[in-house]
Amino acid sequence: MVATAMQTGVAQTTAIEISHMKVYYGEKLAVDDVSLPILKNKITAFIGPSGCGKSTVLRGLNRMNDLIPGARVEGEILYHGRNLYAPNVDPVEVRRRIGMVFQKPNPFPKSIYDNIAYGPRLLGVKSKAMLDEIVEMSLKQAAIWDEVKNDFRTKSGLALSGGQQQRMCIARTIAVEPDVILMDEPCSALDPIATQKIEELMRELVANFTIVIVTHNMQQATRVSDYTAFYSIRKQETEVGKENRWGVLAEYAPTQQLFERPAKQETADYISGRFG
Repeated sequence: MVATAMQTGVAQTTAIEISHMKVYYGEKLAVDDVSLPILKNKITAFIGPSGCGKSTVLRGLNRMNDLIPGARVEGEILYHGRNLYAPNVDPVEVRRRIGMVFQKPNPFPKSIYDNIAYGPRLLGVKSKAMLDEIVEMSLKQAAIWDEVKNDFRTKSGLALSGGQQQRMCIARTIAVEPDVILMDEPCSALDPIATQKIEELMRELVANFTIVIVTHNMQQATRVSDYTAFYSIRKQETEVGKENRWGVLAEYAPTQQLFERPAKQETADYISGRFG
């Protein structure tokens, strides 16, 4: 499937096509009518005020919302032309191909080696030589190999610093060979030096992976992303003192264009700090 990046006039291959996506939690509408392409081997940033639905959309891309009681997704999310929410699609396989790195590093209470080998073992890899190769390659791709190569077989993943833990979690995601990596505020719990390393790593990884990142840090979006989607909040008064709130996709464009020449006033207001 090919989407055309109209702003640049260059045809780009689409990794995921979101079409009229709506997300409900029970009867409550959380996100309304999101449509946009996620372009292959590009970094797409989701930005917007708290409660605008950007993390909800992100979790919808690999069916993590399935794990939330009462959550329901409508519309189409096409991956290689197949709707990820079709009845015959296995959500576990979806999550293997579309991996996720969470806001807070979540290492398993195991050695670094066993953290990385966990996914491949679940997929049936039993050969020690093959596991050794996968672990080393994944740690190298996640730019942490040189820091852990002397004791990665015995050192606990919990003994690493926060930034190292996050890079190890990225290596753990890489180990099952996904096509797409989703990152939900991966630097929010990290100091500036660790954040810089993760950002540099993202720019290296995008040569081999498609990356979608949710971030509250607009400077981070401008530094790392190729395209940016800005989500906003809509409100509707119901009863006295009550209102419904839901998220919408307000604008999507190449990152430099969105920040320098936003098409909508609400985008300009948000990135200039006038609301949100």
